[in-house]
Amino acid sequence: MQFPSRLIEEAVTEISRLPGIGRKTALRLVFHLIKEKPETTQALATALQRLRDNIRFCVHCHNISDGEVCSICSNARRDRSLLCVVERSSDVLAIENTAQYNGLYHVLGGVISPVQGIGPGELHIETLVQRLNHGQTEIKEVILALSPTLEGDTTAFYIHKRVKDLPVKVSTIARGIPVGGELEYADEITLGRSIVSRTQFS
Repeated sequence: MQFPSRLIEEAVTEISRLPGIGRKTALRLVFHLIKEKPETTQALATALQRLRDNIRFCVHCHNISDGEVCSICSNARRDRSLLCVVERSSDVLAIENTAQYNGLYHVLGGVISPVQGIGPGELHIETLVQRLNHGQTEIKEVILALSPTLEGDTTAFYIHKRVKDLPVKVSTIARGIPVGGELEYADEITLGRSIVSRTQFS
């Protein structure tokens, strides 16, 4: 692909690093930004910089947060007997959009993947066990809401092994989600039914 400017090529290269955006799409976005008013492009750049500089993660659940504790963990109206374990913050958003769940969350930050060099130590599994062991006795059920992939299942089995002797029920979402699919791309109705029709993990 030939570029009329080195500046455009650099912008296209950086934007195309984003997931799901190829170089052609990146080029269209760059031309769109060039046509916009300078303050529009500056607002985007400022928002992204503020995101990187100021984003925080909840000390309890590891979800994205503006403060030390996220809005879900600090909400007294949430059902504190339920703890839903997910891979990413985007999965929290997906489940919240179903309006079928009112408990707490625990974001692992990924799944076990030996191929990618991700082991249990790279995930927030130890803090999950600590939540169930220390000061979180009101948790009665842990819902494993991980994507139904080989890596997701491996992670679920590992977590189940770690918590099976604790006085909590361990369940998993019903497999309305297609095997090999990503949780964040599931439609809200299917995901909602999966949460409501969860089954005990075994």
